[in-house]
Amino acid sequence: MKADIHPQYHLIKVVMTDGTEFQTRSTYGETGETLNLDIDPLTHPAWTGGNQQLLDRGGRLSKFTSRFGSIGARK
Repeated sequence: MKADIHPQYHLIKVVMTDGTEFQTRSTYGETGETLNLDIDPLTHPAWTGGNQQLLDRGGRLSKFTSRFGSIGARK
C-alpha cells in the first residue's frame, strides 16, 4: 500500500438543524472543525423513507409501456 495517499481521519463536531451536537470521526476539514447540517436527517425523506409515489401523466413510463408492453412476461 502506498504511504501518504489516504486522507486524515480525525474528530469533528456535527451540529444538527435543531441545535443538537455530537462528535464523530471524519475526513471533513481539520481536527476539531464544526460541520453544520443544512438538511435534518431526522425528518428528511431520504433518511426516513418518506412517501414516494410514481406519477406519470403521459411521460416516459407511458411511452415505454405503449412501445414495449407486449414484450416479456404474460399476465
